Amino acid sequence: MSTLDFIVLAGTLLFIVVYGVWKTRGSKSLKGYLRGGNSMKWGTIGLSVMATQASAITFLSTPGLAYESGMGFVQNYFGLPLALIIISAVFIPIYYRLKVYTAYEFLESRFDLKTRQLGAFLFLVQRGLAAGITVYAPAIIVSTILSWDLNLTIFLVGALVIIYTVTGGSRAVSLTQKYQMGVILVGMVVAFIMIVLKFPEGISFGEAVAVAGKMGKLEVVNFSFDINQRYTFWSGMFGGLILALSYFGTDQSQVQRYLAGKNITESRMGLMFNAVLKVPMQFFILFVGVMVFVFYQFEKPPVFFKQAAMESAYRTPAGAELQALDDNYSEVFGEKKAGIQTLVEAIRRGDEAAIEIASRELNVIDAKGGEIRREVKALLVEADPELETKDSDYVFLTFILNYMPHGIIGLLLAVIFCAAMSSTASELNALASTSTVDFYKRIFHKGGSERHYVLVSKILTGFWGAVAIFFAMTAYLVENLIEAVNILGSIFYGTILGIFLVAFFVRFIKGNAVFFAALISETIVLVLFFNTDIGYLWYNVIGLAGVATFGLLLQLLLPQRWKG
Repeated sequence: MSTLDFIVLAGTLLFIVVYGVWKTRGSKSLKGYLRGGNSMKWGTIGLSVMATQASAITFLSTPGLAYESGMGFVQNYFGLPLALIIISAVFIPIYYRLKVYTAYEFLESRFDLKTRQLGAFLFLVQRGLAAGITVYAPAIIVSTILSWDLNLTIFLVGALVIIYTVTGGSRAVSLTQKYQMGVILVGMVVAFIMIVLKFPEGISFGEAVAVAGKMGKLEVVNFSFDINQRYTFWSGMFGGLILALSYFGTDQSQVQRYLAGKNITESRMGLMFNAVLKVPMQFFILFVGVMVFVFYQFEKPPVFFKQAAMESAYRTPAGAELQALDDNYSEVFGEKKAGIQTLVEAIRRGDEAAIEIASRELNVIDAKGGEIRREVKALLVEADPELETKDSDYVFLTFILNYMPHGIIGLLLAVIFCAAMSSTASELNALASTSTVDFYKRIFHKGGSERHYVLVSKILTGFWGAVAIFFAMTAYLVENLIEAVNILGSIFYGTILGIFLVAFFVRFIKGNAVFFAALISETIVLVLFFNTDIGYLWYNVIGLAGVATFGLLLQLLLPQRWKG
């Protein structure tokens, strides 16, 4: 990184943090601190909701996922627009009518205290773990660029977010997210343009897209009914619908964003903003990753994208063998580059037979390269048994650092930092809100002043920040960060959503039945997670169906005194 990159990166981040602290200083009431004084307009809400979900993981990990396995991940979001319409029609009016600070307050008014606390507890566990992953993602960047210790970097990144979240509360989060999202959108468009400009002379954008298609990277929709396949149209429409309903409708990190709206209309319009733009945005980010893949068909990629791990391994007895594998990889890449040129020429002629032959030959060569990568990873594990060999999270970062011009590097790193700060701030704010309102204020200290509860919320924000930092220090154990966040959500979201949907639509099921049904359903989901290979989106369906089914059965079978 150059001095210019550091200036762009530091200037962008400092402006956003200072602005957020300055604009929201002096929040003295719980309503002002946790709900932003109900002053937000739909544009701010829309960008805040989008920024909360679009963490650094989205912009660091998603392009790497597309580089490795193509566009299929976008199916994860197919159910999202319908989910946001349902939330706007059903959830938002109820939350506004009850004037709740958290979504889980509603569960006590509908069921009982223990069901409210179960829903809040499941949220705290899931979001507390996820916050650690969102802190870990940008820490990778800083530690890679500056050769800092990763754990020290995690601490510094987490502390930066804690400062303005503790200071300004919900309004600081929403206001800063508006500018963070602007930086993110501009940065990703610039990245896409720069990637296309980096294609070899004579390779058009259309030809690049054709190459990606022939190499299997543009399969967007998979209509398979195999539940062991991670991403299909059906898992996205059903599992993705339930995941989105639970995330946007019952996860306090999102509920808190739109409950800060001036009125129901502003909140609904903010969600409709996301219903229209979220799927195209995810498609675009994945497509950026596919374009990086095409670029690396003409420019040799690293045999392993975690360069620090490779450099360390070269200094071990395995170094000579690693070098031989890297040399072999270079030879295979030379074959593939020639094959790509043959494919491009066939595409230009429109010769379908030649295109088919060239594609098959390319797949064979690509498989040889993949086998060499597996051998390299095996050697790296011999050198360092604790090394996680999944390197897709480093693909986009490696491209940025090696091929982007100075200034643009700083901007794109600011994109990833802004995304990390926005999502982590929302998570910490929501975790503190839930801890304060659903546990501390409800059980431990009912008669406190507004100033007292604001102080407790700030302390709990710092506490959850420390928890997130701790979990971030173990995030290296996961494979792909964007998948890890969605897997973690899927384990809990189906059960949480089941509780809420029963509350909304099945009035005769009472608190005891739904409470025990939720415990049974969550146990089943956890057993399946640890013992089967079911595509993780289906856990959402299983959790939801379990709560509804067991809740109905228990309500009918429980002794009269337990029916509530």
